[in-house]
Amino acid sequence: MRSFWGTLGRGPLRDIGLVCLAVGLTSVSYGAIAVASGFPVWFPALLGVLVLAGSAEFMFTGILAAGGSVLAALLASLLVNARHVPYGLAIPEVTRDGLRGWRRLVATHVMNDESVLFALAQHDLARKRAAYWACGLGVLVAWPLGAFCGSLLGAVIPDPDVLGLDAMFPAALLALVLPALRVRGPRRAALAGAALALCLTPLLPVGLPVLLALAGLVLLRGTPDPGVREAS
Repeated sequence: MRSFWGTLGRGPLRDIGLVCLAVGLTSVSYGAIAVASGFPVWFPALLGVLVLAGSAEFMFTGILAAGGSVLAALLASLLVNARHVPYGLAIPEVTRDGLRGWRRLVATHVMNDESVLFALAQHDLARKRAAYWACGLGVLVAWPLGAFCGSLLGAVIPDPDVLGLDAMFPAALLALVLPALRVRGPRRAALAGAALALCLTPLLPVGLPVLLALAGLVLLRGTPDPGVREAS
């Protein structure tokens, strides 16, 4: 198997590295908030390795810190993570084909917003797999490591929110998505999904509006590939 460098090249690997850095810095905020809320120092990092789903972990620790039950925290976290169902349907050739046993389990475990985004941005199977694994494994290292560093900070910083690190992650994802929005089809789908999410946010629990915003993808039917430049 060729290396990530030989398959992807400098540009995609640089982007993957920057996103993993943003993920790690975001998890610093998560770890700090978790420890400041009363969780032990080791808890955010352990949860980061076993769950590896940032929004679900924020939800889980937030509900427990507010006095909610473990069952309520689990159900809410599963609901937020329901977006992984369409993720798995979008890239079956990456996470299933040719993989058996523990390799398939690991491939499923490292499925997240970033690894799926980078995989879908590639135009052949080898590059999809390389991008998926490079980003997935990078997040697997960056997220728990950042959470552990944040948990150490949380023991000495009374208000971790002042760090503002949680804004870096969505900003990094937005930067990756912006080039695709130059094409009419993806731009129309993204605007429709954003409008739908904004309308539903006051009405539905956290996480559901974003999940239902995927309905905007129906507008992609019959549109050209985002990677193909529109004819001038």
